[in-house]
Amino acid sequence: MVTSFASNTIYNPLYECMARDEITALQARRMKDVISRAYNHVPAYRRKCQEIGVTPMHLERLEDLRHFPCTVKSDFRDNYPFGMFAVPMEEVVRIHSSSGTTGKPTVVGYTANDIQLWSEVMARTMGCAGITRKDVIQICYGYGLFTGGLGVHYGAERLGATVIPISGGNTKRQVMIMEDYGSTALASTPSYALYMAEVAAEMGVRDRLKLRVGIFGAEPWSEGMREDLERELGLKAIDIYGMSELIGPGVSSECEHQCGMHIFEDHFYPEIIDPETEEVLPPGSRGELVMTTMTKEALPVIRYRTRDITSLTYERCACGRTLVRMQRVTGRSDDMLIIRGVNVFPSQIEDVLTHIEGTAPHYQIHVRREGTLDELELWVEVTESVLKDEIRSLESLSRRINAELQSVLNISCRVKLVEPKTIERSEGKAKRVIDHRQM
Repeated sequence: MVTSFASNTIYNPLYECMARDEITALQARRMKDVISRAYNHVPAYRRKCQEIGVTPMHLERLEDLRHFPCTVKSDFRDNYPFGMFAVPMEEVVRIHSSSGTTGKPTVVGYTANDIQLWSEVMARTMGCAGITRKDVIQICYGYGLFTGGLGVHYGAERLGATVIPISGGNTKRQVMIMEDYGSTALASTPSYALYMAEVAAEMGVRDRLKLRVGIFGAEPWSEGMREDLERELGLKAIDIYGMSELIGPGVSSECEHQCGMHIFEDHFYPEIIDPETEEVLPPGSRGELVMTTMTKEALPVIRYRTRDITSLTYERCACGRTLVRMQRVTGRSDDMLIIRGVNVFPSQIEDVLTHIEGTAPHYQIHVRREGTLDELELWVEVTESVLKDEIRSLESLSRRINAELQSVLNISCRVKLVEPKTIERSEGKAKRVIDHRQM
């Protein structure tokens, strides 16, 4: 199939370049259906609607969605394990869940049609990134109950690419296979990709890798980290977005122009709200992303508060797609750090560090309370070249980091420079924040 997209991919879904009024009309039809299904088949959601006096009859236009209650993560835990499902268990062909590290795991179910939908939106994700059936994609997301590995896997097969389902871990073996099998595309968390680049350099094979594109998600990352990934691995780094409650990966993806993630809004309806008041904000505003799944059968989710902070852009992209774009997630409304009354997102700190020469892309944020005041301490790995300089250079680097952070965050912090490989590496999501106040 010939396409006008910049990626020249063989995969060209019709919905990606519909006119805005056509998209809105499709969403209105699908929204009425999903609201009715959730209300009629999910008792927990029906109770939330009845508490505020709304029914499916109140949804006359898309704008009326703002009057319906939001779904939050605690709804899944309160109705654990299958209370949020809208179909009987005999229609559920797959179950995934979160790790449950902060309580009961979030359980998600899929019908056979849901699995096909997931495969399609993930194929579209890779089409956005410029991946085609000629690529060999190495999938380093975890397989199993985590949605990442299998979601990417099925999408890659749907696209026709060659799949290496290696999962995470055993990094030297990862790099060996990457070289020997000629992997051209990589799917992993951005922090693990940087670790693989580090190991590849130690093995002396980084220049022999054939990677040309990577799809990275599952954790917030900055433009500075993108530059590091593209420099260290010689690929184009594409930001992708998703979460288990919505479907897994496959909700949105950057295209090769890297100017925002196209939301597949024939299946997912986005809103931006004020995280404090839940008021829907006008287009272009930065706030918390709220998503409604319009076509999922087993687990329809209405106005799910993702807690991710972003904004939406509705202008047509240079690639030709008309889908709304969400900008890079800058942090989360629920893990935002409040230090002496100042809101601090880890991504702000990362963005500063990636632009300071002599620092490695590995850091940890330690938050402590001393007396009545909260203190921020930042551990930053330095490069080998910095260690060879005099102590005076380390002191100068520490002062510069502190000054840059104070300029961005409007608070001071302690900076602790540590040797390379001091901070623990992660094969999945990197643990960036250690909040000693909660210990």
